[in-house]
Amino acid sequence: MSVWTRRGRLVQRLISRVREEARSRWRRFEALWRRSMQLRVVVSTLALSMAVVFVLGMVLQWQITSQLLTAKEAAAISQVEVSQPILERELTAVDPNADNVAEQLQAALNRLTTTSSGQSTTDTVAGAFEPVLVDGRAPGDRRLQPAAGPISYVPDDLRQFVERGQLTTKITTVTNETGAVTMLAVGTPVSTATRPLQVYLLFPLTAEQNTLRVVQQTLLLGALVLLVLLGAITNLVTRQVVRPVRQAAQIAEQLAEGDLDKRMRVIGEDDVARLAESFNEMADSLKHQITKLEEFGQLQRRFTSDVSHELRTPLTTVRMAADVLHASREQFPPGLSRSTELLVDELDRFESLLADLLEISRLDAGVADLAAEPLDLTELAERSVESLRAIADTSGVALRVIAPSTARADLTIVADARRVERIMRNLVANAIDHAEGGPVEIRFGGNEHAVAVTVRDYGVGLRSGEAELVFTRFWRADPSRNRRTGGTGLGLSISQEDARLHGGTLDAWGEPGEGSCFRLTLPRRPGDSFDESPLQLPGNRRIAAPEALLAAGVGPPQDGEAGEAGEREIRDLGPARLSEETWEDK
Repeated sequence: MSVWTRRGRLVQRLISRVREEARSRWRRFEALWRRSMQLRVVVSTLALSMAVVFVLGMVLQWQITSQLLTAKEAAAISQVEVSQPILERELTAVDPNADNVAEQLQAALNRLTTTSSGQSTTDTVAGAFEPVLVDGRAPGDRRLQPAAGPISYVPDDLRQFVERGQLTTKITTVTNETGAVTMLAVGTPVSTATRPLQVYLLFPLTAEQNTLRVVQQTLLLGALVLLVLLGAITNLVTRQVVRPVRQAAQIAEQLAEGDLDKRMRVIGEDDVARLAESFNEMADSLKHQITKLEEFGQLQRRFTSDVSHELRTPLTTVRMAADVLHASREQFPPGLSRSTELLVDELDRFESLLADLLEISRLDAGVADLAAEPLDLTELAERSVESLRAIADTSGVALRVIAPSTARADLTIVADARRVERIMRNLVANAIDHAEGGPVEIRFGGNEHAVAVTVRDYGVGLRSGEAELVFTRFWRADPSRNRRTGGTGLGLSISQEDARLHGGTLDAWGEPGEGSCFRLTLPRRPGDSFDESPLQLPGNRRIAAPEALLAAGVGPPQDGEAGEAGEREIRDLGPARLSEETWEDK
């Protein structure tokens, strides 16, 4: 690799770093611009003020320049009018036909610029000037006409007007030994005894240019000082307005975090003070309403807990009587025997409802605790599936536990086994109820921070908006459906609270006719944080073709084969309990 190639790459890297730094600074400025109203107001005010100051400076400069030039031109014309009689008197003896016309004109010019006492008259009210005399009517080339003074400084167009007998002025730039000089040239014809001549007075505008330069510097300095003062004043005024708004936003955040005693300071009686008073009144009202709601919630939770506890004693008595009747049902008539069976079934459901109500009351009261211990999520899920195997066989639903591959088999977490197993039972039971005879698949996944399990069915699915409602207490997608597990309507709500108690999440997805999927994500240890779930819901990715084929190709098990087939699905690593790598290969 040559030296030039290495240098080129170093230059490219340096340019890339500069670009990245510029982009980073620009992004930070954009973020600050969006967030800070004070910055936007100050910058906008300075931009508008700069435009106003620029226009005002241009107008002032134009006015001053115009006034200076007008005064200079009036003084120059006045000087010409004073000099013209003197020249006419001095030029009386000039013979235009003589050979020394130029010398005679120079002598007359010298007498014009010198008084009888020897004082120079070139410094007048109009300022210093250089006179020029020329015989414009002399035959021949204009450049060869007799003249006295710097005739090259006089523009040709100005001489044309003067030759026609007009008093004319013009601003011109000439170059002399000191450099370029801007001059005001004034020309007028002069009558003599023999023939008319022209006189030109050249007034340098150096003093006026210096005056304009001083005016421009003064205007520029004044504009800068004015802009700095305007920026400081705008920043101060905007800060007085924005500071209460920022204070209100900060206090609102603290109120949202639960600190209901925060209030704004009320200073004065202006609009900002009225805003602070209104904000404080709103905070007082919110605190009062929240306190009432908390008291009402405590009363409601206490009522639920008390009622649940109070119902346990009579329920125990009724249960004992129902068990006695159920044990003797063969001695009763058929109708009474059937009533005894229904009584026992409803008592079972009633006990489950009471247990769920007690659990909900503990979760609402914040007194639920975790008995965390190391456990394997796969074994716990298989135990939950086994407890529901009989219900699945009765419903003709195939339960498939798809185990993770060996490289991803670490699904050990620290959690409350009772609560996690209850979540799994609720999810699997819910899937059996809605599977409509199709299979139910349980998948696992894990990463460094969390583990996840999904329970997927291919039944009726969920309509739009129902994925957020499934965790609402006592809510059911279709109350008229014939449920197999006899749920209380609180299972998914309790499952979601159990997941939150671990620091995890419980999500749902569903589409009509495509089934539904529930995903439980738990951290490795309770309370740890994680960025994303190891598994994705079907709505976030395209469903793999093997899953769709599996869902479509599996029918309900035949009589006498459901239990045996179910055992193979979990314990024998048969087709239904494939590893994820094998499943993807197929």
